[in-house]
Amino acid sequence: MKQALPSAVLSSGNRTPRLHDQFQAVIRLRRYSIRTEKSYWYWIRYFIRFHGLCHPSTMGPEEVRAFLSWLAVRRNVAAATQNQALNALVFLYDKVLQQPLGNIGETVRAKRPPRLPVVLTHEEALAIIAELEMPYRLLASLMYGAGLRVVESVRLRVKDVDFSRRVITVRNGKGGKDRTTLLPQSLDEVLRNQVAAIRNMHRAETAGNRIPVTLPFALARKYPDAACSLPWQWLFPSNGLCRDDRGMVVRHHLHTSSVQKAVKIAVRRAKIEKPAGCHTFRHTFATELLHRGSDIRTVQELLGHKDLRTTQIYTHVLGQGFAGVRSPLG
Repeated sequence: MKQALPSAVLSSGNRTPRLHDQFQAVIRLRRYSIRTEKSYWYWIRYFIRFHGLCHPSTMGPEEVRAFLSWLAVRRNVAAATQNQALNALVFLYDKVLQQPLGNIGETVRAKRPPRLPVVLTHEEALAIIAELEMPYRLLASLMYGAGLRVVESVRLRVKDVDFSRRVITVRNGKGGKDRTTLLPQSLDEVLRNQVAAIRNMHRAETAGNRIPVTLPFALARKYPDAACSLPWQWLFPSNGLCRDDRGMVVRHHLHTSSVQKAVKIAVRRAKIEKPAGCHTFRHTFATELLHRGSDIRTVQELLGHKDLRTTQIYTHVLGQGFAGVRSPLG
């Protein structure tokens, strides 16, 4: 029988830890990304509200099945969205409440039709980049020239750019994985200038007046001086300051939303009649490499794809999956 959500879950100051505190402790212990944490909690709250603020511990597979079916039928969500909601609830019951759902039975599944990614020509990509101002121009150039995701590009630190080896290291990318990718030769000078600007800003601050940057996990406690050292400085720092989880004033990187907004405006100014955005540069990076004869497994490694089938979608975009068949019109 369903039970109304107790006040201990919704408010602080009670003996029983709030559900959010329990969830946060478990997901951070398992080193999930902050983006995953936010999206999972969004769906957990949605699930609770859908069932009239009933506590999840009083519900089970039947309520989860009803919620997922409602998302597909009434909300008409995409298959990926429904799967994300399911993953969030599975995590909640299995890892936080320790009440595994098991087999939730038949649910109405959102349809997932096959989609091909939108890609740009080389000329279109350059036209969009030309419409951007710094530092957005450099960020877009990295997304196209190195195949970075937008969040990977804004999270770059000074230490992640290796000019001698001509590689860029992506730390804690999708799935928590590290990888290396190309450092485009055409961006060598502008990247050096960006690093020099960060170095000058760093030197201008006195040792006792330096604003630390945010560090992953417990590195701030393990290496107290790292947050104020040059190698750990963001390559694209935000103009404003913020507070971290400990309440300390820190400098963060540019927010992804500002980059996405700038790129959308640049697409309109370049008069590109395609639904292009930041991730389109990454798709174009892959298709251009394959078009120029690069090995698909090398492209897979540069993109950080776990499954080769994910990379193979770009061969269909190029029209290279037809085994040499030509149209009757030539």
